[in-house]
Amino acid sequence: MVSIIDDYNITLCAIVTVAMQFTFFLIACSCKFDKVTDFAGGTNFVVLALLTFLLAQTYATRQIMVTVCICVWGARLSGYLLYRIIKIGEDKRFDDKRDNCLAFAGFWTFQAVWVFTVSLPVIFINAPVSADRRDYWTVMDIVGLTLFTIGLLCEAISDQTKFMFRNNPANKGKWCDTGFWKVSRHPNYYGEIQLWIGVFIISTSVLQNGEWAAVLSPIFISAILLFLSGIPLLEKKADERYFKNEEYRRYKKRTSPLIPLPPACYGCLPYPIKCLCCCEFPLYDHLAEETEKITVTKDLEAGTNRNESNSANNV
Repeated sequence: MVSIIDDYNITLCAIVTVAMQFTFFLIACSCKFDKVTDFAGGTNFVVLALLTFLLAQTYATRQIMVTVCICVWGARLSGYLLYRIIKIGEDKRFDDKRDNCLAFAGFWTFQAVWVFTVSLPVIFINAPVSADRRDYWTVMDIVGLTLFTIGLLCEAISDQTKFMFRNNPANKGKWCDTGFWKVSRHPNYYGEIQLWIGVFIISTSVLQNGEWAAVLSPIFISAILLFLSGIPLLEKKADERYFKNEEYRRYKKRTSPLIPLPPACYGCLPYPIKCLCCCEFPLYDHLAEETEKITVTKDLEAGTNRNESNSANNV
């Protein structure tokens, strides 16, 4: 069993991932330093891609293509996230974890699992045993590379658009609704999910038997962004900030949360279709909750004022 696993360098990839994330965790925890967190995740993908490629020494066309794709994606994302956090100064995601070593360690452990799981298609493609399997371009390679390229461009352009929007003083207090953000509330996440689907589709040209565990890659990244630390957190934050703004309410109603669609078309869809086909899940809607908070607050203030008035009259 161990020799089979080592044929794919899985054990080594796991060790390298844990070691890399643990090292960055020690730096972040000791120095209360947020700036290396996302950088550590992105660069870890690049390290695994290069490591498996160089260890195999088979240099098949598909292996070269996928390794280059991951290096370009990882370098772009890591560089962008590092530059952004340096500009921002502090990552608010860790406000409740920064002083809690165990909670902070939990995040870094999860990040290690994320990197390793999502990298599975790359690990299997770069394995020496995969080099001789269909070492020619297949339809799946072309489809996968196309999806990867479109996803990478969508993610990169969306990130740059939002970064420039936020750095424009004239847009202070506004939400980004330009470029791809006109047709999707989270086009960068759409690009991220699509590019990993593309990598998995490329891997289907060589996958055999247990190697189909690579399907966990797009499933895992989709689950994280759709249900855990991606869209849910950002939707809640935006609803809390802009729920009083009617323009924002219209934007949210007419704009797809993930899949880019024309607002005029998306706005006309019934909610069940939005939920089933466009990922408009109930956990993304906090507008009613925020409105209710304001109503309760006003009622409490009104009750307090009445009590104070009655007390004054009694005196």
